[in-house]
Amino acid sequence: MTERAEDQDAERLAWLAFLPVAATLLYYVLPTGLQHRVMLQFLPQALAYLGLAIWAKHNHGIVTRLGLDPPRFRQGLGWGLTTGLTLGSLNASVILWIVPWLGGDITFLRETPHARMPTFLMLPWAIVFIAVFVEVNFRGFLLGRLTALFRSSPGLSFGAGSAMAVAGSSLAFSFDPFMVATFKHLHWIAVWDGMVWGILWLRLRNLYATIVAHTVEVVIMYSVLKATLE
Repeated sequence: MTERAEDQDAERLAWLAFLPVAATLLYYVLPTGLQHRVMLQFLPQALAYLGLAIWAKHNHGIVTRLGLDPPRFRQGLGWGLTTGLTLGSLNASVILWIVPWLGGDITFLRETPHARMPTFLMLPWAIVFIAVFVEVNFRGFLLGRLTALFRSSPGLSFGAGSAMAVAGSSLAFSFDPFMVATFKHLHWIAVWDGMVWGILWLRLRNLYATIVAHTVEVVIMYSVLKATLE
């Protein structure tokens, strides 16, 4: 079965992926006071998981569509380790050297929920937990459904549909309200993370690869930044 056929094969309710996207856009037109409410910051992600649950109930082959076929784990581990090590080293360097050189503040990272959590919980348990849920949300569900929708659109070519799906999911990831509230101006780093992870998922259809890449990258960044900023 080709990728195009796989995208179109009895895919139902793929439009549910637009719910978290719409919630993210609406968040930024709210008054500033409302944007500080944690419940509203988590609303797009909550809608994504709700959409995922409804979509999963009405489709078959969910494990395959998300990219979680067990035989793909070994492939995902190899690609994920390589990608995570590369992005983790790059992003840690950007945050520690380039951002301060440009006049950006990074000391606020000491006050993030991640920094306040005990190290023995963050490394690696909380990081793995977050990586799994974030990747199921933004790559498995959001990117996967946008890919199915855009690739099947009669007005878009196969390649253009793929590019729009990766861009859309990357921007939704980078501009997630909780992401922006927590990491402030550094949330832009999530744009290229989302692009790399999105392309990786699209090429391999392997969510293990993005989960491992996400985990390894954050372990490196968390360890380096915590040791440097303490």
